[in-house]
Amino acid sequence: MRDISWITYVMLILASYRLTHLIVFDKITEFIRKPFMKKVKVETNHGIETKEVPKGMFGYLLKCYWCAGVWSAILLGGGYLLFPRVTFVFILIFSIAGGQSILETFVGVNIKKVDYYADLDKKK
Repeated sequence: MRDISWITYVMLILASYRLTHLIVFDKITEFIRKPFMKKVKVETNHGIETKEVPKGMFGYLLKCYWCAGVWSAILLGGGYLLFPRVTFVFILIFSIAGGQSILETFVGVNIKKVDYYADLDKKK
């Protein structure tokens, strides 16, 4: 078994995070998810809403964050163990994007907090 340094391990985690998010949530991969999803009408407290739900097992794989996370970890981790030079390029790119998206989320939430508290001060 290959020894994995702590920095490579962190990069694998960030890359897996970003790849999972890309598969499950991002608009750019919606065309991949769409054939495996169906629209159903659901009655809620706010009326009737249309939701997208998976048609079958593969749809769940593409819509479930936990499921897609396991498979992206297997793909990236296994790829790194079998083909380290080729896979490392993808790991590097996805880990940079993953770290950036975490930072952007943190900054975005804090900017909203600042705006919220500024509005509260104005009302007083």
